[in-house]
Amino acid sequence: RTTTSPAGRSESWSGSPLKVSEMLAQIPSAYYIERVALNTTPNIIKAKKAIQKGLRYQMEGRGFSMIEILSTCPTNWGMSPVDALKWLEENMIPYYPLGVYKDKGAE
Repeated sequence: RTTTSPAGRSESWSGSPLKVSEMLAQIPSAYYIERVALNTTPNIIKAKKAIQKGLRYQMEGRGFSMIEILSTCPTNWGMSPVDALKWLEENMIPYYPLGVYKDKGAE
């Protein structure tokens, strides 16, 4: 339950969660797609670099960039910060694997 879904989310009603990075990586005009998380210091550093790279590619006019960021919301999740991080690591990251899904600049 969250403020945007106070009754909770029903997969039978709303469908399965979308894997946006995987979907957008299939679009020919997508230039850079990456999923990062804000759960550890190394991952926060990776997220910062991904955002910088995506913005650089956009400003250079290379094509569409999107960085998907997994983070916690302990208040709206009704969890302690420690429990929210644990939930992110045990539930979100396995379902939404981190990584670069497309980087035409690296090819």
